[in-house]
Amino acid sequence: MSDGVRHPVVELRQYTLHGGARDVLVDLFDREFVESQEAAGMAIIGQFQDLAEPDRFVWLRGFPDMPRRAAALHEFYAGPVWQRHRERANATMVDSDDVLLLRPLDERSGFPAPAVRPPVGRGNRPASLVMVTLCLRADPVDQAFTDLFHRRIRPLLVETGAAPVACLSTEYAENTYPALPVRTGEHVLCWLTRFADATRLNDHLRRLGRSIRWRDEVLPELRAALVAPPRQLRLAPTTRSALR
Repeated sequence: MSDGVRHPVVELRQYTLHGGARDVLVDLFDREFVESQEAAGMAIIGQFQDLAEPDRFVWLRGFPDMPRRAAALHEFYAGPVWQRHRERANATMVDSDDVLLLRPLDERSGFPAPAVRPPVGRGNRPASLVMVTLCLRADPVDQAFTDLFHRRIRPLLVETGAAPVACLSTEYAENTYPALPVRTGEHVLCWLTRFADATRLNDHLRRLGRSIRWRDEVLPELRAALVAPPRQLRLAPTTRSALR
């Protein structure tokens, strides 16, 4: 991976929480777990509430490479901030093992520079939304599928108001921090799009649904390359999410 790619290793983490516990975790995360993780050597790309699942918390963090991922995770989880707050954080969670280890699809597909994050206790939750589209394949993402994304899918997303923020595929390196499991044996491609508000997101979905080229050409070609229909996560950034 090129040294110029931002966050060559990315975790997409989806947590299932106990009923009514999401606000507790969001508040704790935004207050205690952003700067403390970044001080350990990782980047907190964004943290979100899943609009379709009231007990789901979704977040992404990035790393320079796999060895430094191991070092950063060890430093944080053995460190004082996590040790002080881990019981309260873990008490909100039913499952925290739904984790995809990813990398930018190619040198054109990494994350842009983040927005300025509001300081602790300042700012309001943004009106913007982020959508993650997850595609599951039977085989690893190859050059043909990469070409399909850049040549056929991405232009239609741009045309309908949803230019991708980033596009990621499975990172197959061995998990360098086995204390935190990741999903294995899967071949995933996902892209992230950002919208100013729910109206813009819905407008994109309407325009895409009405596109003859999408319906009759691109979507059938995409589905033929997958083992299941694409899955979409509609996410609301928290007050301190950098991706917003």
